[in-house]
Amino acid sequence: MSKECPILVGTFDGFTWIRCEGKGSFLNSPVVKEFCIARMDAGESCLVVDLGACTGMDSTFMGTLAGMAARLASIDGGVIQIAAADERNRRSLEDLGLHFLMEIDPAQAVWLATIDTIRASLKPPQPIMPQSSVERTQLVLESHRVLSASNEKNTATFSSVVTLLEVELAEKQAKASKPAED
Repeated sequence: MSKECPILVGTFDGFTWIRCEGKGSFLNSPVVKEFCIARMDAGESCLVVDLGACTGMDSTFMGTLAGMAARLASIDGGVIQIAAADERNRRSLEDLGLHFLMEIDPAQAVWLATIDTIRASLKPPQPIMPQSSVERTQLVLESHRVLSASNEKNTATFSSVVTLLEVELAEKQAKASKPAED
């Protein structure tokens, strides 16, 4: 497993499992987002994000999870469940108000009795195409917009980040659309 993408996944009867081993960051957010969207497109309504080996999460990773939770909310019974959140990761999610969008360590989860079996069967997801600088900036911007929209406190917290990312994205898009000079 690559240090850049410490993500393992598996599909099970009634849920999909995504495990983050190491830091959840802007580096592995594209893989998580693409895998989650593919699973939702296949009809999955329950995504479980296992933070048992997660050493921390940046705002892009949490914004990606929030975006997936918002998409799932439009599906009857759709939910993101967080498994094995330690105190630090739980606090990170709660500080941004994301515990209102996700179920953190739900007591009645169907997977509780089989966590070890699930983890033993996980595999790296299919590799995704490398992202361009513009695509990476778009993902980071989208993640921070989702966080900002989740509550007023986050709007204030991330407003300058969103503004800076919008400027950066516009500059990158303008540069990418310029014809190459001879």
